Amino acid sequence: MNGKVLIIRSFILFLFLSTCANPEKGKMTQEFAQFLKDYEAKVIPLTKDQNLAYFTATISGKDEDYKKSADLEIQFSKIHANKEDFVKLKKIKDSNFITDPLLRRQLEVLYNKYLGNQIDEKKLEEIINLQKEIEKKFSTFRAAVEGKQLTDNELEETLKKSTDSNQLKAAWLASKEVGAAVAAEVLRLVDMRNAAAKELGFPNFHVMQLQLGEQDPAEIEKLFDELDNLTRDSFARAKAEVDSVLSQRYSVPKEELMPWHYQNRFFQEAPKIYAVDLDKYYADKDVVELTKSYYASLGLPIDDMIQKSDLYEKPGKYQHAYCIDIDKEGDVRVVCNVKPNYNWMSTMLHEYGHAVYDKFHERSVPWVLREPAHILATEAIAMMFGRFASNPAWLRDMVGIAEEEKAKIAEASFKTLRLEQLVFSRWVQVMYRFEKAMYENPQQDLNKLWWDLVEKYQMLKRPEGRNAPDWASKIHVALYPAYYHNYLMGELLASQLFYHINQSVLKTSDVQNQSFANQKAVGDYLIEKVFKPGNLYFWNEMIEKATREKLTAKYFARQFVG
Repeated sequence: MNGKVLIIRSFILFLFLSTCANPEKGKMTQEFAQFLKDYEAKVIPLTKDQNLAYFTATISGKDEDYKKSADLEIQFSKIHANKEDFVKLKKIKDSNFITDPLLRRQLEVLYNKYLGNQIDEKKLEEIINLQKEIEKKFSTFRAAVEGKQLTDNELEETLKKSTDSNQLKAAWLASKEVGAAVAAEVLRLVDMRNAAAKELGFPNFHVMQLQLGEQDPAEIEKLFDELDNLTRDSFARAKAEVDSVLSQRYSVPKEELMPWHYQNRFFQEAPKIYAVDLDKYYADKDVVELTKSYYASLGLPIDDMIQKSDLYEKPGKYQHAYCIDIDKEGDVRVVCNVKPNYNWMSTMLHEYGHAVYDKFHERSVPWVLREPAHILATEAIAMMFGRFASNPAWLRDMVGIAEEEKAKIAEASFKTLRLEQLVFSRWVQVMYRFEKAMYENPQQDLNKLWWDLVEKYQMLKRPEGRNAPDWASKIHVALYPAYYHNYLMGELLASQLFYHINQSVLKTSDVQNQSFANQKAVGDYLIEKVFKPGNLYFWNEMIEKATREKLTAKYFARQFVG
């Protein structure tokens, strides 16, 4: 008997027994079952239309495509904004009559979806339209340097490769121009989001987003304080090493190093300071084919998803990267702007980590729960795979470098990955604490707040006299609010999963020498323990079922904190 038939029969039996034992409970259970049926009839086709429209808009950049995407998102949001439906859900939830675990979990997930949209429909529509306008500006913005418009890829290339401080400064300043272009609208959006959250009984939008995402704000704050203490000294030592190298590279005294000397726009990635040029291993490789071959070797084929994705640069196209599950039935797509370098190799492995998670959800799991257990869970899978782009064992197994070359770059490659993790962890501290403070008090001097946090957590020097909305040039502040902290929680889980797979699936303690390449057992484990269950369980319960422990920072510390 297949899983779907078993679930249906069990559910029918449950309804029958519930009705006999407790008529009121049976009535409420049947009422929720009908609610689910009606909900899916409305939402399933609209979800597909909305996701296809968003995908089309981000690869075309056309006004009419963004308009269609916004209209469908509004239509979708209005379903969850329906006041009568929310009253029904609340009545069902408050009755405590839904005790079947499968139904109870669907009720929890749907209740949070509806609660977050219980604001005036006109206000909701205004928020969505403003978000789309801001997103379009980010997608179509091209920084101007000496009269020439540059893509994000070109800006990053300049910041990584130039040794001319004036050229670096010009590129860095140009990359911040988008912040000035959208800051006023972002602040308007913050006020609108806060007003909506307060209408629903939350102190502000940031708290609302965490709680509706089944996260306790106090617990998140505690975790970030713990990670700050855990990484501060190690990061300070690592940054001192970075400063010594960059000082020589740019012929600038260490105390005069500025943010534009750190080789990317936000110092969210590690500068290249070790004697390994990871870009050279990918310069003549097909990054897309490498990604396809790797996942196939794990028993996680992605050929179908590659065919429907949009992976290369084009005018007007969204310049970042994302993965989207179109229909929860296997149509999963990725948007990238691939170049043959280390960054895009890592990004492709990352995005298709999201993709395989979505692709391999068990189809017998109810549609409402056919999604990752949490944002941090899908980020963990993406991050675990993305890390392999700098792994010498992976370079040997997939790119084909010689064993001698692998041994030669092993130490520098690990130091590179370790530096990346420390740099990123401190950058996320800035993002998390900035967003939290911004939503608590958007009227404060946000330009100053941003640089206060950058100085404290990233230990960068504030440009003299700088008073510009540099915070607004980070797309996530506007479009993916109260999301960024999940990246760092995902990094913790990525380390936890990595150690568990090595110890319990591959039965090895040699964790630094593993690429997972050609290990179908790894793919089988991930499908069974992480992908198939979808959102059947609260995220920390899923983690405990998969790794025998709840989320912990100890494996991240073991791997990266020296």
